[in-house]
Amino acid sequence: MKFFIFAALFTIAAANSYKAAEYAPKYEAPKYEAPKYEEVTYAPQPYSFGYDVQDKESYNDFDHSEKSEANVVTGSYRVALPDGRTQIVTYRADSYGYTADVKYEGEARYPEYKETQQYKAPAYPTPAYKAPEYKAPAYVAPAYSAPAYKAPEYKAPAYTAPAPKATGYAVAPSYKSYAPAPAYKAPAAYPKY
Repeated sequence: MKFFIFAALFTIAAANSYKAAEYAPKYEAPKYEAPKYEEVTYAPQPYSFGYDVQDKESYNDFDHSEKSEANVVTGSYRVALPDGRTQIVTYRADSYGYTADVKYEGEARYPEYKETQQYKAPAYPTPAYKAPEYKAPAYVAPAYSAPAYKAPEYKAPAYTAPAPKATGYAVAPSYKSYAPAPAYKAPAAYPKY
């Protein structure tokens, strides 16, 4: 009996200390770090360019030139304006900002307004159309002949008397040759039991 009590206490103690195995994988959310951008600054590189456009068909007449030395950019551009003047802009951009000097060459010319002639629609003579002449079609009424139907000819069917059925007799039996059914008489008195 002590053995059973001891075994029960041991089982209870073992059950309390038992820990189930953790087989399920643990998921951890990925950690993303914001990308680190480093501002890359390059030392200003010297450059120089220039171009010129003169197209008389499209009335384009301009040029542009620019030069850079370290942190200072200088340049100028020239544009032919529609009023006949030429606009010349000389500029400088440095650590103090952008400054521009604008000049105009020539004098603005605005042509006098001349009233144009009013457009008159040309006078066309009304065309004389002759009405078309159509001949009426000559229709001929169709001539139909009455159909000639011939009455159908049928032959009268020729019936023959049916042959007697094979009964084993040479001639079919005549029902008159049989004797009439016997007549039964009721008994005069019933027996007593």
